[in-house]
Amino acid sequence: MKAKHMNKKKRHILKKSAASVMLLNMLCMSAVMPVMAAADNSSQVLTAAAAAKSTAKAVKIPAADSLGLDVESAVLMEASTGQVLLSVDADKAKPPASMTKMMTEYIVAEQVKQGKFGWDTVVEVSKNAAKSIGSRIFLAEGDKHTVKDLYIAMAVGSANDATVALAEYVAGSEAEFVKMMNEEAKRMGMKDTHFINSTGLDRADMPAEFRPAEDKETVMSALDAAILCRYIVKDHPDYKDFTTIQSYKFRPNDKAPIINYNWMLEANKNITNFKSYAYEGLDGMKTGHTSNAGNNFTGTAERNGMRLISVVMGTDSESARFRETKKVLDYGFDHFEVKQAVAGKTKVTGWETVPLKKGKETTVPVVTDNAVSFVVPKGTQNLDVTFKASVTEADKLVAPIKAGTKVGTVTYTYKAEGMEPQEKTVNLITAEEAEKGGWFRLFFRAIKDFFIDLFDGIKNLF
Repeated sequence: MKAKHMNKKKRHILKKSAASVMLLNMLCMSAVMPVMAAADNSSQVLTAAAAAKSTAKAVKIPAADSLGLDVESAVLMEASTGQVLLSVDADKAKPPASMTKMMTEYIVAEQVKQGKFGWDTVVEVSKNAAKSIGSRIFLAEGDKHTVKDLYIAMAVGSANDATVALAEYVAGSEAEFVKMMNEEAKRMGMKDTHFINSTGLDRADMPAEFRPAEDKETVMSALDAAILCRYIVKDHPDYKDFTTIQSYKFRPNDKAPIINYNWMLEANKNITNFKSYAYEGLDGMKTGHTSNAGNNFTGTAERNGMRLISVVMGTDSESARFRETKKVLDYGFDHFEVKQAVAGKTKVTGWETVPLKKGKETTVPVVTDNAVSFVVPKGTQNLDVTFKASVTEADKLVAPIKAGTKVGTVTYTYKAEGMEPQEKTVNLITAEEAEKGGWFRLFFRAIKDFFIDLFDGIKNLF
């Protein structure tokens, strides 16, 4: 009887143990399955590429050939995106003449912005500046003028002597300033540009003792001129304080003021000689002319919130460079507009969250940091946009982390008939602050992870 009772007790203990194991397994599996699903979703987030498409209305864009441009090269660029909308031999390096001065203008404005000197700083004119020929304000060696006066003479009247005076003040010599110009060109991505002076004069027209030893000339492509203009527009929006000046009396006793070479200024609509060239919204940027370069012009105009940059090179007269510019700008304003494709702080389908280590939660929500806009054919109703995202910082996300922490990027692509594909990359950032989990939560999460690893190990045996 005693042995029979002991066997019955053992069977009861075994059944209870089996039930306990089964319950433990059930608890483990219930913990494992959601986490496995989350792990699968995380894997998808980290490796998958997603695409979002909508029906796009086809809008026909006329070919650039239809404009009948009489230029050696030309380009049209939308300023906010840098998108090229028209290109005619735009990457051919050519003599830019005084469009060179845009780089001098940029560097001087940048130095003022950085506080290295002010617009009221007085500059003494050197021998090199005084000997400059071509467009000038007849500075004499030893003359003293403010940076602002010299800058206006350069930007409005294309004065070579004022330009050299500024260059030498900034760098000590024009040769040293040219080094700065070429370094800036490289930084800006101007691939078909080389400067030999601050003005755009041919080497032979520079004062003999100040010519560079190397027998090269200044060259710049139309595309590079547009890139340079875009940097001025973006980094120094106060350029309009100078480029829109119609006339300027440099010295109180000068018989005549400096007249702006830019006939297309919108304000010229009330000037008898220029009103036929005045263009709505145009407020810059720089003309250029030498016998080798022909007549060049970099212009920029804004209408209805869209700013365009136009460059024409190698036209056969002063008036022709403005007539051709009008064709180019009209083409842009008539056929294109800027539309927002994605708002800022937007969730990306399939990329709503990323894994988080040691956090109160195991994931953190992410969004785009900035809005995305594209230049589209005018009248487009819906944008056909695709995107590809990648999370590169996931393994580094350990709580606590701040809202706005970068976790990856998403690249949006827009394609339209008759246009080059456009891409814009923005960051994926955490949408909220992620707190660190308490030790109790992290302890039991570690136990759960242990059973997940154990389950995976057993599963891989079969």
